[in-house]
Amino acid sequence: MEDHFVWMTTRRIKPGMLEDFERAWRPAPYPEGLRHAYAYWSEDGLEIIGVSFWDSRESCDAWRTSAGEAQRREAMAPYVTEEREAFYRGRELAIPVR
Repeated sequence: MEDHFVWMTTRRIKPGMLEDFERAWRPAPYPEGLRHAYAYWSEDGLEIIGVSFWDSRESCDAWRTSAGEAQRREAMAPYVTEEREAFYRGRELAIPVR
């Protein structure tokens, strides 16, 4: 099974600010080494989880310490009340055929 390199962030968003946050959240240009990215919102729009899959830990770390990511975080800051992040390594689980 193939290993995946995943960076996850969970952010609390100020009430009524989800739409503004989404505009600030998207990186431009997209980082090198980024394979896939997903976003999941709570029903109340006050929490968002970002899940991104990377070629390697090094490609993720290069983005996280880049000027582009610093600018993106600065643009998001007015809308965020709390942030947690972590890097994981894992693989897809095999689900038995039913």
